[in-house]
Amino acid sequence: MQKTLVLIKPSAIQRSLVGEVVSRFEKKGLQIIGFKMMTLSDDLLKTHYAHLVEKPFFKRIKDSMQVTPVFAMALKGVDAVEVVRKMSGTTNGRNAAPGTIRGDLSMSVQENIVHTSDSPENAAIELDRFFNKDEIFEYEPLIFPHLYANDEF
Repeated sequence: MQKTLVLIKPSAIQRSLVGEVVSRFEKKGLQIIGFKMMTLSDDLLKTHYAHLVEKPFFKRIKDSMQVTPVFAMALKGVDAVEVVRKMSGTTNGRNAAPGTIRGDLSMSVQENIVHTSDSPENAAIELDRFFNKDEIFEYEPLIFPHLYANDEF
C-alpha cells in the first residue's frame, strides 16, 4: 500500500469545497490516515516549493497558499499516488478533464483546489514535511476486502 499527501488549498476552503474533495477520495476507497488544518509559514512554503522559489511567479504561489490555512491529508491505498493524481487532473483547471477534481471545480493554474504528491518518493518526503509521525494513523479498515481482491493488498 502506498501513502500520499494531498493539500486542500485555500481556493477550496474559500469556496466551501473541502467536503466535496474529501468525499471524492473517500468514495474512491482511499483511506484517510492523517488530516489536519494548518497555516503554511514562509519557510515551509520555500522548502515545499524549493524548485520554484527563484521563478517570478513564486510570490503568487506563496500569497495564494497563505490566504487561509490549508488542510493536509494523508491517504493510503494501492497505487495511491497515481490514483490521487488521476483523480485530481492536470494542474491547469481549464485543461483538466471533466470528472477530475480540477476539471470539475477549477478554472486556474494556481487556484486549482489541491496539491498532490507526484511520486512515491516525493510523497514520503512531503508526508514527513507536513505530518509528525504521531499524526499518521495505521489501522485496518473493515472495507478493504470490498475494495480490493485479496491478493491486491
